[in-house]
Amino acid sequence: MTAPTRRRILLSQGPGTLPSQGIDRLDFTSYNARLSGKPPLTGREMVAALPEIDSIAEIVFDDDAPHPQATHEEMRRLARFLDTAARRDDIDGIVWVQGTNTLEETAYFLNLTVRSSKPVVVVGAQRPFTAMSTDAHLNLVNAVRVAACEEAVGMGVVVVTNSEIIAARDVTKTSTYQVQTFRGRDLGVLGYADPDRVVFYHAARRRHTTQSAFDIQAIESLPMVEVLYPHTGANPDLARAAVDLGATGLVIAGVGAGALGAFTEPVKALVANGVVVVRSARVGEGRVLAHGNNHADGTIAADNLNPQKAAVLLALALTQTRDTMALQRMFDEY
Repeated sequence: MTAPTRRRILLSQGPGTLPSQGIDRLDFTSYNARLSGKPPLTGREMVAALPEIDSIAEIVFDDDAPHPQATHEEMRRLARFLDTAARRDDIDGIVWVQGTNTLEETAYFLNLTVRSSKPVVVVGAQRPFTAMSTDAHLNLVNAVRVAACEEAVGMGVVVVTNSEIIAARDVTKTSTYQVQTFRGRDLGVLGYADPDRVVFYHAARRRHTTQSAFDIQAIESLPMVEVLYPHTGANPDLARAAVDLGATGLVIAGVGAGALGAFTEPVKALVANGVVVVRSARVGEGRVLAHGNNHADGTIAADNLNPQKAAVLLALALTQTRDTMALQRMFDEY
């Protein structure tokens, strides 16, 4: 009886906490290279420190890492790189490691642009690799387990932390320092990387990866999109200022159920002049409706996408159309 072939998993990374080294084991806050004097670990160094990974999968190292992902342009380049890697016959899945601060935006962007059914797992950590009781070790091991799991094929991009598997569209960071930071607030988890095996209970229903209409290989640039946050006392002139600075689309992190607050009147004028405006909500859970008390003519409802993810989808959508009805369909489908 022949032994099963080990899956080959590409390990790539950007800047972030997971591969970082602190001054000592109690360094939970000053572990960037500038403060600690120690460079982040490479993929090879992390895997060498975690020999258990070798029993799970064969790791293919990305020696060109780290890749930045702090801007839309950097995410576009990263998505093109990973989409190309996913097409390789010698790659069965991908693990992407990055900082947790904007991990959810990158995960959702990859979910919309890596057109492959192969598992793509995004992972980060709240504590550096060298810290006492770090979550970096198990998060990385579990990410490889999920990427090498047959059940993860066709599930879209997922985030694996704290032994939980969450869809890229649903995941959001909810705590500054605690290891249970990532949550799928509205829809929960897809499954778990439990000690005995990886289990899935649900599947992401919105369009992603192989069903996506966004071809990252054909997209040469992304338009500027800004997020505005209404609050008591907000300056309504910020909406016009964002457009004057080059934004072709705005996402309003609306109050309550997506109301525009201080930006109500400015948005009317901007929409009349062809600026695309999406209404999301700052509250963290629930849908923004396309009709009702908070509807503003000519705007697009973000459904339950949070503002930062609505900005990701809007930037990609604007590469295809500026038609309001077509854009609303995209927010309904993705």
